[in-house]
Amino acid sequence: MREINIGQVLVEHRRKRGVTQEELAEHIGVSKTAVSKWETATTYPDIALLPRLAAFFNITIDQLMGYRPQMEKEEIRKLHQSLTQEFGSAPFSEVMDRCREIAKRYFACPELLFQLACLYVNHCALAGELSRSLAVIEEAMALFIRVKEESSDGFLVSQAVNMEGFCLLRLGRTQEAVQLLKETVSLHMAPECLLAEAYQMAGNQKEARRTLQAGMYQTVLEVMNLMLSYLAMCQESPEAFAETARRIQALEACFRLNALHPGFMLSVYLSLAQGYMAQGQEERALDMLEQYKGLALSDIDLLRLHGDDYFTLLDGWLEENLTLGRNLPRHETAIRKSVLDSLAGLPAFAGLKKNPRFQEILRKIEHDRRYAI
Repeated sequence: MREINIGQVLVEHRRKRGVTQEELAEHIGVSKTAVSKWETATTYPDIALLPRLAAFFNITIDQLMGYRPQMEKEEIRKLHQSLTQEFGSAPFSEVMDRCREIAKRYFACPELLFQLACLYVNHCALAGELSRSLAVIEEAMALFIRVKEESSDGFLVSQAVNMEGFCLLRLGRTQEAVQLLKETVSLHMAPECLLAEAYQMAGNQKEARRTLQAGMYQTVLEVMNLMLSYLAMCQESPEAFAETARRIQALEACFRLNALHPGFMLSVYLSLAQGYMAQGQEERALDMLEQYKGLALSDIDLLRLHGDDYFTLLDGWLEENLTLGRNLPRHETAIRKSVLDSLAGLPAFAGLKKNPRFQEILRKIEHDRRYAI
């Protein structure tokens, strides 16, 4: 892909205005041959001539050069899908090199940089050795910091700060993470309530309902994440752990999250299983792993966000408001691999290796054709 498309731009604008090469050459003070070479990309105009050429066509120098520092949302979405496919099939180092080149080309596009950094985080395990994975996380964090410093989108900046904190934690830099994240915690009122009321007063009942559905959906997932973090803090109190686990499962049942967001629920069941193992409750842990296996092997699409018969307006909201639409930020291969690795490789389940129920769970997942990677 050419970085400078001045030849094509000159042809388009010259023909649009009905100007000949000779007329353009006379105005700029060069030969017709020079203009011809510019238009065929044989040579480029001298840098001192760019302002005069741009002024002649009443366009900016960026427009004259065919340079676009930003990428549109739909372009980002298509590129992201292409890159996730590549992470699932091509050598990791080759895909990373391609991502780095794209980041350099669009270093002024915070939304794209954010999505590239998320790709790094979500696929860093494919780098192989731990040291290489951590190096990829370092790269991702640098992009998140760039987004934080350059974006004028408050929501995107907030996401970038959270992901920077995530990277710091994965890199073991806990004090820096605390310092960064503690400033972002504050009491807040859900803006969806006010926005929905405004839509309702304007007579747009459907948009009011859609706004509230989106708010509820996001809040439920936020509450689940908070409860999972709290669950990990309850290991020294069996009563608090049991009650938190009960409420997590009640919230899942209430909102039917197995169907609404199965990819997220896989991590929930895994966290519950690890917690029960730490509590010395192997049978309860195995119950959670049975649910994990059942969901992983179900026909439910793990790769796309969607609504249900209660969140009836959610699909459209996701497509319109999320950069990636309803697609998740990892390729199917990476998700399937993480399912296997989580069961077979996590130290928390080392004590289950000889347990018949655990062996059967592993066997069924390993023999499912979707997990034969």
